[in-house]
Amino acid sequence: MIRLFNVYYPTRTLLLLFCEVLLVAGSFLVATSCIAGPDVYIVLIYENGLLKIAAITVFTLLLTYYFDLYGPRRIAENWEIYFRLLLVLSVLSFVLAGIVSIFPEMDIAPNVLVAGVSFLTVAMVLWRWAYEWIISLPVFRERVYVLGSGQQASAVVETLRSSRDAGMEVIGWKGESDTGGQHDHFAAELRSFSGLKPGVDRVIVAMEDRRQSMPVRELLDLRLCGVVIENSNTLLERLSGKLPLDGLNPSTLIFTEGFHMNATQQLLRRLLSLVVSLIALVICLPFVPLIILAVRLSSPGPIFFSQTRVGQRGRPFTAYKFRTMRQDAEANGAVWAAKDDPRVTAIGGLMRKTRLDEIPQLWNVLRGDMAFVGPRPERPEFVQWLSQEIPFYDLRHIIRPGLTGWAQVRYQYGASLEETKRKLEYDLYYVKHQSIGLDLLIMFETIKTIILRRGAQ
Repeated sequence: MIRLFNVYYPTRTLLLLFCEVLLVAGSFLVATSCIAGPDVYIVLIYENGLLKIAAITVFTLLLTYYFDLYGPRRIAENWEIYFRLLLVLSVLSFVLAGIVSIFPEMDIAPNVLVAGVSFLTVAMVLWRWAYEWIISLPVFRERVYVLGSGQQASAVVETLRSSRDAGMEVIGWKGESDTGGQHDHFAAELRSFSGLKPGVDRVIVAMEDRRQSMPVRELLDLRLCGVVIENSNTLLERLSGKLPLDGLNPSTLIFTEGFHMNATQQLLRRLLSLVVSLIALVICLPFVPLIILAVRLSSPGPIFFSQTRVGQRGRPFTAYKFRTMRQDAEANGAVWAAKDDPRVTAIGGLMRKTRLDEIPQLWNVLRGDMAFVGPRPERPEFVQWLSQEIPFYDLRHIIRPGLTGWAQVRYQYGASLEETKRKLEYDLYYVKHQSIGLDLLIMFETIKTIILRRGAQ
């Protein structure tokens, strides 16, 4: 896997992206060459054909990304991949046709766009079929043995089997049983892989009791034979983009890399938050009068809604939003919003899905109560309870809370204790790996989350 912006991406996904850059650009270059003939140099250089093809390539890749064709494999059936791919090409065709009809000078040459999309359709369908076949070959899959039993090992096996893009195949593990004689069993298993050509490429150590059961000598022998030995928490963190709470202890946090809190980095993050918030505020200002009118007409009550939230170092602050619920929504006390919550007004539901209700929080970012990117601020009533129920929950308060965050773009809305635990794992990953690059990545993915209306209730 390759690390970019403090996030790990499967090498094969980046290879897929690179090849599709060549396919998109190549399809339109071939179309231009076929149609323009001897004038192809003039079309590409003097009439800015190369710049137009570059713009089409970037737009096509963005569409492919927004249709979830580059992310972790959440698609169960292969036919859905091709269906989404055809949707991408259909949207591309409509957009290009609309642009050329309004701005004819944007056309590369007569009929080039039609030919380019036709070539691209055939090339992309064949390439995706070939890619799926290639990555399924055993030679391109890493053989992995999971050393351990119980819940931790089971979580590793489940993650590897569901993360097809990781390119790892589990060839053995003991199972969920936790019986005696583990040391001898594990030692025998590892010795069976030894030799000039080990029968395994990577061993994942997922043992809950390592003092008595870990076969140290056999692990060392495999390590010296070129087999990768890796801790299960490290693997899960890399594959899932979250810091698993299971097995997490203070010593792990003390000795692990990350959690850099130097002043220069925090200053740069603060400047980025200010610049992006000002730009977002300028973009959103024309819509504010319409939102105010919609809130006023939707139900009686104030336009704005203020609420105490917990900020950096546990300091409370007042967060502002456009009101999306009835005025008496919390007459019986504070509760999390639920799916299809009856307290949400008709216009409020749309605002929550599109995040328009959070525009006033840009003021909180400018004031310094919040950052643009960070863990979402929680209410004091919930923080006190969650800190008692979830270990390390207070760690999310060592930085400013954010308008958007890693948990928001990678997980759903948390409306229960278990869901909040899962969200905390993403928040801790962000706190550990925070950087300008990761902030920019989260901002980019936030746009996708808003467009697809994910994560809000």
